[in-house]
Amino acid sequence: MHGDLGVWFHCGVQRFLPIVAVLLIAACLAPLPALAQHTANGVFLVAQPSLNEATFRRTVILITQLPQAGPIGVIINRPMEISLGEIFPKHENIAALPHKLYFGGPVARQGLMFLVRADKPPPRSVPVLQDVYLMGDADWVEGALSDSGALSAVRVYAGHSGWAPGQLQNELEREGWYVLPADSATIFDKDIETIWPELVKRAALRPTVVSK
Repeated sequence: MHGDLGVWFHCGVQRFLPIVAVLLIAACLAPLPALAQHTANGVFLVAQPSLNEATFRRTVILITQLPQAGPIGVIINRPMEISLGEIFPKHENIAALPHKLYFGGPVARQGLMFLVRADKPPPRSVPVLQDVYLMGDADWVEGALSDSGALSAVRVYAGHSGWAPGQLQNELEREGWYVLPADSATIFDKDIETIWPELVKRAALRPTVVSK
C-alpha cells in the first residue's frame, strides 16, 4: 500500500481514538484537490477466499485509477463501531445518516473521506463511477444533504487504500484479487454481510482478464 496519496486527507491527528480524536479529525477535514481530465473508471477488487492478510480478508474495495498516480479506493464492506454523530457533532445532517463510519483502508487512517451518489459532480471531487464521487468536503456534503435532490446516498470512510504505480498489478498477478465491474447499487443498497460472498460467486462465473 502506498502512503503518498494520504497527504490529501492528513489532518495531523496521529492516532484514531474514540471521541477526542474523531472530533479533531472532523474539525480539519479538507476538500480533495481538483484532478484535471480524470474520468470515471471504478472497478471492484474482491479478495479471493485464499487471501488471509488480516486487513483485506473478505473485503471488497472500490478503486479508481488516478492520472499519473497509482490506484486509490475504499473498502466498502467494513463498517466500524463508531457512529457519525460522534465524529460530526456540528454537522447535523451528516450525523443523522443511519450508517456508521466505515474503515476505508490502512493509508492515512486518521483522515476521512466521503463517497457520494449524485446526478452532478460535486465541486473538487474525483469521479469513480458515472454517478459516484470521492471527496473530502464535509461542509459541502452537509449542505447538499439539506437539498433532497442533491445526493441520493453517502458513506463516510476512515482511511483509504492505495498502491504505488505497478504495485497492484503485481498483487493481481499473484492471484490475491478478483476484478469485477463496479456499480453503485452494490456500494449503497446491498446488505453489507452479503456483498463479499455475492461478488465471489459472481467472479467464479466469469474469467478475469488482467490488463498489463
